[in-house]
Amino acid sequence: MELLVIFVQNIVPIFIVAGIGFLIVRYLGADVRTLSRVTLYVLTPCLLFDVLVNSNVSAGEFERLTLFALCTTLGMGLIAWLVTRVLRIGRVMTSAFIVVVMFANGGNYGLPLTLFVFGQEALARATIYFVVSIVLTYTVGIFLASSGRRSFGEALLSVLRIPSIYASAAAVVVILTGVVTPSFLMRPIKLLGNAAIPVMILVLGMQLERAAKPAGLRLVGLAVGLRLVVSALLGLLLAHFLGLGEAARQAGVLQSAMPVAVVTTILAVEFEVEPAFVTGVVFLSTILSPFTLTPLIALLK
Repeated sequence: MELLVIFVQNIVPIFIVAGIGFLIVRYLGADVRTLSRVTLYVLTPCLLFDVLVNSNVSAGEFERLTLFALCTTLGMGLIAWLVTRVLRIGRVMTSAFIVVVMFANGGNYGLPLTLFVFGQEALARATIYFVVSIVLTYTVGIFLASSGRRSFGEALLSVLRIPSIYASAAAVVVILTGVVTPSFLMRPIKLLGNAAIPVMILVLGMQLERAAKPAGLRLVGLAVGLRLVVSALLGLLLAHFLGLGEAARQAGVLQSAMPVAVVTTILAVEFEVEPAFVTGVVFLSTILSPFTLTPLIALLK
């Protein structure tokens, strides 16, 4: 009964809004790319700044959460690489497999779910994980997807184009210096930040509308299992080892256990790294995620 309540109250609302986004694209022909860019370049940076400035995250907790995000993401990448070696998968599929297993959808699925389930304080900690994941996606992710065709300098330039990095850095400066942000700046930031969560969920549904029939069902199933189950177990282990507090543990473990990041489909198409396989894993992991996230939320509570 408790699992049913968690599912209905926290996960169903996300899928309802995502379903609306799906229908908007399917029947109204809405432009998902424009809305995605608005979310990435405007709404998300405002949300991160607002949440971090108004949080009580200490410097020590910030460091532990950053280390947690690095270890869970890179740890899943290592596990995925070992699996590809055992199965003797080809070079291109190896890149695709590692990318989908490594990178979780901590943005337009993870942040709203964290807020719904654990509240504002957990959301502040989830944003730290999200920022670290952005940096890793646009450096390690691009390096893996490009299979060496793009230089590290170009990958770093991609990171420097993401406003969320600067918004988070500005928030850290405000926290450390104790400077009060003027209300004429803070109010529009808060307004835009408040719009981020619902738009993120809409974008999730709009992006899923592009999903095609999964290719290579055995590998797809294996990748989904690693992303949804093994990542959660690794997150629980690392949270205990690093001594994360309750809110940090809840946010960090939930973020680490999210389905595959939608941005991996963009990388796959851009670098021609098994896009049908990657899209299939993104879609299937998102659809199946309620069955793993619901008991995980009950455990974290």
